[in-house]
Amino acid sequence: MKTPLRLALLSALFTTTLAQAADLIPIDVHRDANCGCCKKWISHLENNGFKVNDHVETDMSAVKQRLGVAPRLNSCHTAVIDGKFVEGHVPAEQVLALRKRDDLLGVAAPGMPMGSPGMEMDGHADAYQVIGLRRDGTDEVVADYPAH
Repeated sequence: MKTPLRLALLSALFTTTLAQAADLIPIDVHRDANCGCCKKWISHLENNGFKVNDHVETDMSAVKQRLGVAPRLNSCHTAVIDGKFVEGHVPAEQVLALRKRDDLLGVAAPGMPMGSPGMEMDGHADAYQVIGLRRDGTDEVVADYPAH
């Protein structure tokens, strides 16, 4: 292959890769170093168009408190997108929906629901809800996921 053609192809590939990277949605994930399901949830986000900034923490309770996660909503990891919290194994579609909800401080999948992203287990899934925390401190069910 002639050098000008090779350079043109490499340039096109590089430009395409940069454009794809620019389209990724940035999100910060705070997690404990020893949590395997957190890494699986991060993979779920990355497979759904997010650019994850992974922060390994030594005191997740302090992180949750700083970000305003109510104890009733706690799970194992906490993310931040557009200044709002995402607590636990929230599906990517609900993280995207949160970005359009100015009335919510964040969303959570409390506990560690079996079958939620990162908690998949042999095709078994428990029913769970994604809860939104409104600015007035009240909760709202933003999504229901059935058992199967």
